[in-house]
Amino acid sequence: MSDTTVMKVDSTNSPKGEMGQKYLASGKSVSMRLWEDEQPGEPKEPAARDYETVGYVIKGRAELHLESQMVLLESGDSWVVPKGTSHTYRILEPFTAVEATSPPAQVHGRDEN
Repeated sequence: MSDTTVMKVDSTNSPKGEMGQKYLASGKSVSMRLWEDEQPGEPKEPAARDYETVGYVIKGRAELHLESQMVLLESGDSWVVPKGTSHTYRILEPFTAVEATSPPAQVHGRDEN
């Protein structure tokens, strides 16, 4: 019997979340989302999520504020936000990045809170 769980997701047809993210491929233990051409502005209120996030910057620059740290993210950089860690982002120039979350962020609206 062949595996029928393999799927392709075309980001041009992906659904968008309330925060502007595009949902990409998602499995039982991990999901991906795309933040595309996010524009500079003030950081949002800090949040702590019930999932771990890893990300990769495709283009642009942003500050990632984690607890008492600030990490500058630039094209080619990757990062981790541990589960439960208070954090926020400040976009410095048009920013595109891919994130993976475990468990999947969109399950039961986790990433819309």
